[in-house]
Amino acid sequence: MSRRVYVKQRELVVPGQLIAEGDFKIGSNAYLFRVGKKYYSTVIGLVDISEDGETLNIIPLEGFYYPSPDDLVIGVVRNIGITSWELDIRAPFPAILYAADLLGRPVNPAKEDLSQYLDVGDMVLAKVEVFDRTRDPILTTKGKGLGKITKGAVIEINPVKVPRVIGKKGSMHQMLEKETGCKIVIARNGRILIDCPNETIEKVVILAIRKIEREAHIPGLTDRIKEFILKEKVRRGLLSGT
Repeated sequence: MSRRVYVKQRELVVPGQLIAEGDFKIGSNAYLFRVGKKYYSTVIGLVDISEDGETLNIIPLEGFYYPSPDDLVIGVVRNIGITSWELDIRAPFPAILYAADLLGRPVNPAKEDLSQYLDVGDMVLAKVEVFDRTRDPILTTKGKGLGKITKGAVIEINPVKVPRVIGKKGSMHQMLEKETGCKIVIARNGRILIDCPNETIEKVVILAIRKIEREAHIPGLTDRIKEFILKEKVRRGLLSGT
């Protein structure tokens, strides 16, 4: 059977909508189901067709975070145990960070109070080390830049909008950092760490990210966000008008 695609690239689709018919590959986390040779969307999202036309994906515009190993996440400490912390990572289940992992050494529960290292409400940049549905996700802070967050602002967006903030091959992420001079860490669970030279440009970044979240389904987003940032910088006296 020849392939036939019934929608355009980046077209907004709804659950149950027929996307294509024929022999296609389905990408990982594609949010599609197949009946015979027909492919249907399972979510509200944007159609993403690979450049070779062989692979179908739907980029969801609504949903929650579901952990995968190696995901970069920002967790919030919710409970302190004897040898570990329980963190909220915006998933249906809490994550566990062992003190030995964070400290790089064994801990003595009889002599050490873990709250002196991480207290309730503290935020941690970590990676999902293990998750297999039989236990809560295990986090690790072993790696460059990982560990307790001590500076910057953290905002939250819908986790399914994260790919749009990153952009294709990191294009949106790179543009945001270049145009603002801020260091931006985008975690897969929809938390974003922003470290800026001053509060004014930090506000511009936050507004830009909120705009990306709202307009994720509209084409030409990167150019619009770049223009928005430039206008905000001029309006706030960070850049001279032309």
